[in-house]
Amino acid sequence: MLEWIQINRQDNVAVALRDYEQGETLEHNGQMVQVQQDIARGHKIALAPLEVGEPVIKYGYPIGHVTQPVSAGSHIHVHNTRTSLSGVEQYNYAPRSFPNPYVPEQRTFMGYRRSNGEVGIRNELWIVPTVGCVNGIAEMILKQFSAEIGDIAPFENMLVLKHGYGCSQLGDDHLHTQTILADAVRHPNAAGVLVLGLGCENNIMEDFKQAIGSYDESRVKFLVSQSVSDEVQAAVELLHQIHAAVRDDHREPIALSELKIGLKCGGSDGLSGITANPLLGQLSDYMAAQGGTTVLTEVPEMFGAEQILMERAENEKVFGKIVDLINDFKQYFMNYNQPVYENPSPGNKAGGITTLEDKSLGCTQKAGTSAVQDVLQYGERLHTRGLNLLSAPGNDLVASSALGAAGCQLVIFTTGRGTPFGSFVPTMKVSTNSPLFESKPHWIDYNAGVLVEETSMQDCLADFVDYIVDVASGRWVNNEKNNFRELAIFKNGVTL
Repeated sequence: MLEWIQINRQDNVAVALRDYEQGETLEHNGQMVQVQQDIARGHKIALAPLEVGEPVIKYGYPIGHVTQPVSAGSHIHVHNTRTSLSGVEQYNYAPRSFPNPYVPEQRTFMGYRRSNGEVGIRNELWIVPTVGCVNGIAEMILKQFSAEIGDIAPFENMLVLKHGYGCSQLGDDHLHTQTILADAVRHPNAAGVLVLGLGCENNIMEDFKQAIGSYDESRVKFLVSQSVSDEVQAAVELLHQIHAAVRDDHREPIALSELKIGLKCGGSDGLSGITANPLLGQLSDYMAAQGGTTVLTEVPEMFGAEQILMERAENEKVFGKIVDLINDFKQYFMNYNQPVYENPSPGNKAGGITTLEDKSLGCTQKAGTSAVQDVLQYGERLHTRGLNLLSAPGNDLVASSALGAAGCQLVIFTTGRGTPFGSFVPTMKVSTNSPLFESKPHWIDYNAGVLVEETSMQDCLADFVDYIVDVASGRWVNNEKNNFRELAIFKNGVTL
């Protein structure tokens, strides 16, 4: 079993794969390096002396510079290393391409083909409130409906997509709420949807219907609570109509190319960019070879690694969209007089991540090496297969909800410290290390920590793809078992 790793031959740091005590030694290039301080798993060890201002190299790229002289064997972290990043930058188009190591396979999963041709991996009943004021009523409606029908089949689950918005919002905030909720109504994981309004909110029902566009009238129903005397009974009657319309729904073989997977990380640690995120990168390349789709988001965690994505743009137009994606998000920070590089979080630092470059270079491992085919604005739905980038913040709930709204049927979420949440689509948790997987089996669905033990990437990926096919075919992940389902909408403006 590995005890430390130099990720790239150019790196001047190693990452500890176990806890090291002061005085222990490791061998590097035929030389013995003595550890100068106690160093925790996931943290960095200097492999060579560094003078003030010299770059710290990890993943083959600078992740910052040292602020004091450092001897070989020293702990490299926030006490002696700072970011080298600045504000909005100019970028040059310098394309690179990488061969995809994977070939098309005739793999399928068992999914639900909708009347508009889209594919769901779940057959659920959703109540989508137009405004947070009716969240409680929606829960009452589901409780009454469930009592009346007993066995909920062919629905596999029933839930309310609760949120706190839909009124007292202006401009982009109002548009974001309307767009994300409309995306949810059209999501193929929902067999049927009841849109529930109050009647006096900004997000009025007639405008919201226009935002949805075309829909299956037998499966999507609308109710304004203030327009009826008994909103619970009126809603339950509509749910019975939806139930009758979906009675014959069944799973059928679907090509893997129809799968759309969101890629997200949170509670990252020093192993995120070594185990779980590279596994998702291999998965992303594998899916590209199958004609499938993956989506990378959390734009602030691309800062410092954005040029790696830019050089893989499918063409110059996509390159320009990536530049705008990065600089627009930096400008968002600056408009609020906030530091662009106020990252990583305290938990990230405790896990061994030192600077935003360190975090971003690990984060973007999830994108593999395939070409970036398109860039989506917040709330925009997928229309291009292959690797896409999506504008959304790093916040776990907001970003995961944005991935679901874009049309991803599944979000895969890597974590080194663990988190129990789930978005409104299945949210698979992948641990970066085995101790987390072992201590939180009710949170974590898959263990990528085996990649620094005795499992090869090839074997791990094959097993992981099998698991994803099982989940896409109906196997529940932990957030579904725990009924942890959330919808979070990006807010950026005035509340009336």
